Amino acid sequence: MKRLPRILPENARRMDVLEHRTGQTSATMRDMIHVRPIEPRDLPWVVHRLEGAFGDVTVARKGGLIDASVLPGFVATDGGRPIGLLTYDALHGECEVVAIISTEEGRGIGRALMDAVRDHAVAAGYRRLWLITTNDNTRAFRFYQKWGMDLCAFHRHGVRRSRKLKPSLPERGADGIPLDHELELEMLLDVTDRPAMRGGTRP
Repeated sequence: MKRLPRILPENARRMDVLEHRTGQTSATMRDMIHVRPIEPRDLPWVVHRLEGAFGDVTVARKGGLIDASVLPGFVATDGGRPIGLLTYDALHGECEVVAIISTEEGRGIGRALMDAVRDHAVAAGYRRLWLITTNDNTRAFRFYQKWGMDLCAFHRHGVRRSRKLKPSLPERGADGIPLDHELELEMLLDVTDRPAMRGGTRP
């Protein structure tokens, strides 16, 4: 953006129910997802989703504030219907994932979007793909590691610094966990193998 043994996570339970009702497997539903670059006609929807996720279109991280609505990115669709988005910023040979939003759980939307931005970064010759998440976002932390990213930095009290720029950031995040720290994850890219690069593993 995230159990006692033998108990499935909530997403998995929902997927089992959905597969039973539709007769489709999760792999089949992932195949229905199409990812394309964000287009001007997507802007109202992008703004709406950013405001729903972040309170407005800005994202605060590492003591900086960035307008995610004006950045390039990708939209995930199903039958033409938008179901997810990712925006990124590229600077000094690196590509930062600024915002990633999925409107439906358990369908592999996040993986499809991350695959798309990774492939773009490799094709563009960027050396590194990175992002910031917060200490409360345990689901995201698990997902990014399973996808293939490594934890490369721990910014102690990073959210406190970001909160000075964006006071609307809550004091507590997911599951009531105090929202204090920023975790930086990265994937180092092999730009010498651009056509074949498929990096990361699917959770």
